Amino acid sequence: MWSKCPTLRDMVLGGAGGVCQKINPIPKGIIMENNVSFRPFNTHIDITEALKTLRHATDGADDGELFLERRRSEAVVFEDGRVKNASYDAAEGFGLRAVKGDVTGYAHSTDVSEAALRRAAETARLAVGDGGGTWAAPPAGTNVRLYTDKNPIAGAEFTAKLDTLNEIDAFARALDPQVVQVSATLTASYQEIEILRPEGTQTRDARPMVRLTISIIVENANGRRESGTAGGGGRIELPPLMARTHWETIAREALRIAQVNLRAESAPAGVMDVALGPGWPGILLHEAVGHGLEGDFNRKKQSAFAGLIGQRVAAAGVTVCDDGTLPDRRGSITVDDEGTPSHKTTLIEDGVLVGYMQDRQSARLMGVAPTGNGRRQSHAHAPMTRMTNTYMLGGKTDPHDIVADVKDGIYAVGFGGGQVDITNGKFVFSCTEAYRVQNGVVGAPVKGATLIGDGPTALQHIRAIGNDMALDPGMGNCGKNGQWVPVGVGQPTLLIGGLTVGGSAT
Repeated sequence: MWSKCPTLRDMVLGGAGGVCQKINPIPKGIIMENNVSFRPFNTHIDITEALKTLRHATDGADDGELFLERRRSEAVVFEDGRVKNASYDAAEGFGLRAVKGDVTGYAHSTDVSEAALRRAAETARLAVGDGGGTWAAPPAGTNVRLYTDKNPIAGAEFTAKLDTLNEIDAFARALDPQVVQVSATLTASYQEIEILRPEGTQTRDARPMVRLTISIIVENANGRRESGTAGGGGRIELPPLMARTHWETIAREALRIAQVNLRAESAPAGVMDVALGPGWPGILLHEAVGHGLEGDFNRKKQSAFAGLIGQRVAAAGVTVCDDGTLPDRRGSITVDDEGTPSHKTTLIEDGVLVGYMQDRQSARLMGVAPTGNGRRQSHAHAPMTRMTNTYMLGGKTDPHDIVADVKDGIYAVGFGGGQVDITNGKFVFSCTEAYRVQNGVVGAPVKGATLIGDGPTALQHIRAIGNDMALDPGMGNCGKNGQWVPVGVGQPTLLIGGLTVGGSAT
């Protein structure tokens, strides 16, 4: 499930890489050093005792680790000319996992102590039973740095943040007399993790995350109100988001979307051709295709794409990747939450299914290599296969020619969210900005449009791929099995034939 709504839970998520070296007293250990201030083995637990306890918990298992985390987050919401909400949160804890076959034992605690760790070990060990597992090789090390390791919360004074939000409010209201409400939200978080494995591998990462969101409501003379939202961010520091040249552009875009919706007509309904704009509409790819290509769903044969490696699953020219290595992007991770360095993984190449995203457990059970997609919301959650930045590569067609090829359909450039049934790939999406297209001419904007279909069929019905591939601005979150993580999406302009459009026009 996809969301781009700014919520406080997003701030428990945080992303910086580091340098690999040996660490004592752990034999053959690898440490990612990047000025991380979180040092649980210096301040909370003796590392020798922690390793002893971890080895007891995983003796006879196939895999396992001790995941330690500290996170800090801040959010300031400015609405109607005043601070509506300001919050700060700090938390830390650990999760201990033992894996044997397809069974996982997991225990977590906010008490980072040797006593709590011993109790957790006895719980996690229940998954091991009588043992007999074959221990998996540890993740490889990396020297890559994908983002800064600086804490973005400390990157600007709180008064400066308030001043910026106040300026945004005043600027947005002055743009148009129809503006009746402005909401601006500035969030920042910093997650520091350390992963200890039984063979002595030790990995650290520091993950910043920032986002600015502006929502504007406009009202016409007849009392009709509509809204528009814009924003973005990533694994960067706060000052670039607080620059006036940056937020003025976001405010104007939020107003533009609101004004488009204010004059929108009811959407038509029926089966028709749909042109999708670049960037944001990649959430359709994320939902309809991405989840179905996650390794855990495929090893359990729950996905519509299970068992189809090497077969054509999309139109010629369709190439889809999941890439956690893009610098500073919201969905990027230097290492995943199992310690595996992130990868660029090709999933579909020229229409042929060539791979799945994998965490360590699914990769081992499927006999393939992990792809750096083992992610978790926090220390209180066991890792599972998750997307990072999922996108379709661009083609050769001019996007203007793609839209001109639509005889009777819609052109959708903005989405508010969607969801999918993994077993059959059926999806539904709500459009936040879409237009009626007839005989290749873009007409009036439409409201209330939803796109309904299934991923495998939609992939086969892609008729044109634009040369304008773009990534989203950095606002998305993905939900799976109750866990939320930050992700990115992207695609070029596409033409898909025969999608069902839900609307209310008669």
